[in-house]
Amino acid sequence: MSEAAKPNRPQFRNINITQIVGYRLPLAGIISILHRISGLLMFLLLPFILFLLDKSLVSESSFEYFKGFTSNWFVKLVILALSWAYLHHFCAGIRHLVMDNHIGLTKDSARKSAAGVLIVSVPLALIVALKLFGAF
Repeated sequence: MSEAAKPNRPQFRNINITQIVGYRLPLAGIISILHRISGLLMFLLLPFILFLLDKSLVSESSFEYFKGFTSNWFVKLVILALSWAYLHHFCAGIRHLVMDNHIGLTKDSARKSAAGVLIVSVPLALIVALKLFGAF
């Protein structure tokens, strides 16, 4: 083919921050980003959670105080967010460990394993939500 007859192919370059809204990630990319966000969330809140755990174990009265504190709906939403972060990070971490062993690296299997992470982690988070908000 001559130079003039070659079709114009799209050129892929680094995207600008203003173009992020229109960029469509595949499911595997979304799962990977959520894996990083959930890990960061757990890392940043770990000292606070350990502090609250330490204070709640000091005496029976401090335990009752924190038991009352966690009955607030907003605190329950924070606990639910942390529970989701842990469950998602755990499931996506197993996916990444399997992929580190060169299993499931094709496009189709990566999409299926990403969907599997959601299929497992979201219902588990819903069960935690039902328990937190008193369904059982």
